[in-house]
Amino acid sequence: MSIINRKAKFNYRYIEGYIAGIQLFGTEVKSIKRNMVNITESFCQIKNGELYSINMDIAKYQFGTNFNHDRKRERKLLLTKKELVRIEKKLKIPGITIIPTKLFVNNKGYIKVQIFLVKGKKKYDKRESIKKRDFLREMKKENI
Repeated sequence: MSIINRKAKFNYRYIEGYIAGIQLFGTEVKSIKRNMVNITESFCQIKNGELYSINMDIAKYQFGTNFNHDRKRERKLLLTKKELVRIEKKLKIPGITIIPTKLFVNNKGYIKVQIFLVKGKKKYDKRESIKKRDFLREMKKENI
């Protein structure tokens, strides 16, 4: 089970990736395991020396009570201090941001987030990506 941000590869150029834990409530875990998550519009931000995922939409758990979670609350991402310092240094470069690209359950049963430091692509870079993808698709058709 994994939720992938498919728009990210098209809109951004990946620079450096990390795998982080995420602080969740019980109803959020149940919603994630039912694939009721949207990470396409989410991003990450450092606040008070800690990394938070902002705008990650986890649907309310259907059978939750009044203790159900907020859909788009800020969720703390769990990284080592060294990684946080390294990310904070790289964020000082203009145009660099952090986005989650994949949400998955690892082999121990923990929910993890794959995040990347990215730089936005220009319009001509996006057109180049489309041309490359179409060319590879045509080559694949010819070989079959």
